[in-house]
Amino acid sequence: MLLKINAENPQTRLIKKASQVLNHGGIVVYPTDTSYGMGCDLFNKKGIERIYEIKKRSRKQPFSFICADLGDISNYAVVTNYAYKVMKRLLPGPYTFILGASRLVPKILMPKRKEVGIRIPDNEICLSLVREFGGPVISTTVKSREDEIITDPYIIEEEFGHCIDLVIDGGILPPELSTVMNLTDDIPEIVREGKGDPDVF
Repeated sequence: MLLKINAENPQTRLIKKASQVLNHGGIVVYPTDTSYGMGCDLFNKKGIERIYEIKKRSRKQPFSFICADLGDISNYAVVTNYAYKVMKRLLPGPYTFILGASRLVPKILMPKRKEVGIRIPDNEICLSLVREFGGPVISTTVKSREDEIITDPYIIEEEFGHCIDLVIDGGILPPELSTVMNLTDDIPEIVREGKGDPDVF
């Protein structure tokens, strides 16, 4: 199912419709401030397993997830004063922060170390969806079989419509990734350079 939502002023009834898909255990593709993300409820183990299968991704590569705000992040990660100040300055924005995980995070997302990647994208559709849903949503970039980022929601629907439950059309997005920053030891370490300026650290 393809659902077109206004990127600047998301329609409440449509956001609620998308949220219901997550509530019922579905997988949703949604726009972020970088590229399209694929996700489900953080606590939906079957949904997470489905996404691993769809992406043909190793279980040793955990997914990050999206929170609604900084207060929400502190429920799922160990946030030091330093990390809080950095995130408060840069979020919402095109960054993924790696932090120590709290006990609330499902073990399926921590195959090696007790760390998690958390995002708050600067995208109204995405944030409205997570707020309406009321909990974190898994986030992994939508890519083709050739490992290229898919920027067009109609192409995403064509390629993945048979194995996911909803694609939110938020327009064509540039093929960008978030900048990944590890803040677990209060010493900023750039894990991946992306759209977010790494020099702000």
